[in-house]
Amino acid sequence: MSTSPRVVSLVPSVTESLLAWGVVPAACTRFCEQPDLRHVGGTKDPDVDAIVELAPDLVVVDREENRIEDHDALVAAGVEVEVVHVADLSDISREMGRLAERVGVTFEAPRLGPDLAPRLTAFVPIWRRPWMSIGAPTYGTSLLAHLGVRVAFADRDATYPTLEEDEILEAGVDVVLAPTEPYPFTERHREMLGRFGPVEFVDGQDLFWWGARSAGAVDRLRDQLASI
Repeated sequence: MSTSPRVVSLVPSVTESLLAWGVVPAACTRFCEQPDLRHVGGTKDPDVDAIVELAPDLVVVDREENRIEDHDALVAAGVEVEVVHVADLSDISREMGRLAERVGVTFEAPRLGPDLAPRLTAFVPIWRRPWMSIGAPTYGTSLLAHLGVRVAFADRDATYPTLEEDEILEAGVDVVLAPTEPYPFTERHREMLGRFGPVEFVDGQDLFWWGARSAGAVDRLRDQLASI
């Protein structure tokens, strides 16, 4: 009888997807929000020695979220590493399908519905001091475009553009979509963000975590944005 491979996930989206597939990782990062699993550091500072000691069959990393030096150290230690990268909704089927094959499960591509016509322009802050937003190509920008939302400043020559307050004010956006991560924007930031436009707080995991979450996230965000 076949058994699931011993997997270490250094990618929160992957950890969530593996669990949804019935594959319990041997370890994950502290940012994966899985307190019942062993933690081996963060996405940017994993404990490579601890990972090697676990003797995993596979370690999953993300090309953007994790560091190349940690990838190289794992490979040099003889660990099998799978690199994933999702920068667009269209990447999900390819990347998750390949990962599903590696761990021996059947993958069904998420049904995301048709693209909606553009109707809103949004400022999407992901940090303050300095202000930062999401650019392209990024999964969050792609997801919002699918839902009819154009992300302001996504045409900048930067994946995560740094912005001056004056240029945000001058952009005249229809809405500020403030995610709960990576910066924890909450109701206490409403007045500050409200200088740029009407504020709507959105689930940062729904906006930025891809994989098993994607279909449900699209539905939830579509319903939330419909009221704007």
